[in-house]
Amino acid sequence: MIRRPAPALARAIAALLAVTALLVVAAGPAVAAAPGPNRIDLPNGWSPEGITAGPGSTVYVGSLANGAIYQADVRTGDGFILVDGIAGKVGVGVEYDADANRIWVVGGPTGEVRVYDASSGALLETYTFSPVGFLNDLVVTEDAVYVTDSGIQQLDVIPLGAGGALPAQNAVTTLPLSGDIAFVPNQFNANGIVEARGWLIVVQSNTGQLFRVDPATGGATEIALGDGVDVAFGDGLEVHGNTLYVVQNQLNRVEVFRLGSGLASASLQGILTSSDPNAPLDVPTTAAFVTGSLYAVNARFSTPPTPDTPYWITRLPARP
Repeated sequence: MIRRPAPALARAIAALLAVTALLVVAAGPAVAAAPGPNRIDLPNGWSPEGITAGPGSTVYVGSLANGAIYQADVRTGDGFILVDGIAGKVGVGVEYDADANRIWVVGGPTGEVRVYDASSGALLETYTFSPVGFLNDLVVTEDAVYVTDSGIQQLDVIPLGAGGALPAQNAVTTLPLSGDIAFVPNQFNANGIVEARGWLIVVQSNTGQLFRVDPATGGATEIALGDGVDVAFGDGLEVHGNTLYVVQNQLNRVEVFRLGSGLASASLQGILTSSDPNAPLDVPTTAAFVTGSLYAVNARFSTPPTPDTPYWITRLPARP
């Protein structure tokens, strides 16, 4: 025989089940962490250009104005100045070296490449290249740091020692770019650079082309993008798995490609832009993939830079 509970007990059990159900429903959405804000403000007058993903939800942003580095948390939007600026210094491309917990920064027309301790912000080393056009972006591999020069058809190279040991100044070298790539004088040519599958990928801003580059020889092979597709105004590159993001600065958008076999081709998957009026794209230059989203930094090149000019980072979805 199945005995029914007394009415009072039945009401108590029903109330307990109702509360439990409410707790389950309330807890459900909390399982997946909420994304951070769509807009992360940088200090006024920052004049950013480069951004790179650090540990966890951290990003680092360089300053064209004085070479400073800002550290922000994309979950909270909070941040602070990790490296103070110095008059005459320039920060263009920025790259976090996870293996050694270092931040690398290239200095545009100054010819400098600086490397900092990512925890303390202490300057570890400065490398200088000459002659120089405009040192624009860089990528850190297991063996070396490769830097694009937008004015000279070569990569500047800083070889790394065992365990990522920093070399002396006299160890730096250059790697001429050959093959399919051809620089146009007095224009911005090679710009963003990333590593993928043992190759380097370089974007040529003025021609709207992508190239697969052999890091040993400098031989460049154009990556086929398909009929009617180009990467005009291509600036920063970001790779995540088989996905390549190309930031198109003057177009205020990011093209998303799927990389093909051998990096011989890349197929356009769609275009990312911002629909949030409080976090628009305003001449984005580079982007970083962090915690499942893409964070693009806005250089605002069409806005005169002043000490009071606002700058920000825009969060974009990872997929179109």
